[in-house]
This record gives sequence, C-alpha cells and structure tokens, in this order.
Amino acid sequence: MQKVIATLIAGLFATAAMAQTATPAVKATPAVAPTAAVKAAVKEDKAVAKADAQETKADAKADAKVVKAKAEATADVAGAKADSDKSKAKAKAKATKAKAAAAEKKTAELADVKKDAVVK
Repeated sequence: MQKVIATLIAGLFATAAMAQTATPAVKATPAVAPTAAVKAAVKEDKAVAKADAQETKADAKADAKVVKAKAEATADVAGAKADSDKSKAKAKAKATKAKAAAAEKKTAELADVKKDAVVK
C-alpha cells in the first residue's frame, strides 16, 4: 500500500514538473490567400446552398399545386352541390305543379259530379 501511495505521489510531482516547462512560441502566420482546400470548401458550400434553394423552390411549387388542387376540388364540390340543389328545386317545382294539376282535375271532376247530381 505504501508503495502505491509513493508511486502516485511521485507521478504527481513528475506531471507538475512537466506542466511548468515552457512551450515554444508559435510563430504568427501571415495572412495567406485561400488555399485549394478552402476554395473547394467554399465551392462545396455554394453547391449545397444552391441545391437547398432548388429543393425549397420545388417544395413551394408542389405545395402550390396541392393548394390549387384543393381549391379546384372545393369548387367542384360546391358546383355539384349547387347542381344538386337546383335539381331538387326543379323536382320540387315539378311535383308541386303535378299536385296542383291533380287537385284542379279532382276539383273539376267533383264539380262535374255535383252538376250531374243536381241535373238528375
């Protein structure tokens, strides 16, 4: 156990001594024109941005088509409903006319029957 502790303490002192050694000064690099790697990275970034823009444009176009299709479908449903309502109204008017004609015919027949009964 004492050996382990002694080894740990020795290691602590050794690392402390190493940490205090001076690091060599880093030379300042002058500003240099972009290298081929930097130019390639910039070119790749531009290509990615262009692809993203095209994808966004395509998505917007697809969304516009969906909105247009929904609007057309809504208009078709409204038109069909209007046609249905119109057909119902025509059928109702036709039925009303038929009832009125039947009632008039019945009234005329009753009048004839009463007339015949009075005449006899």
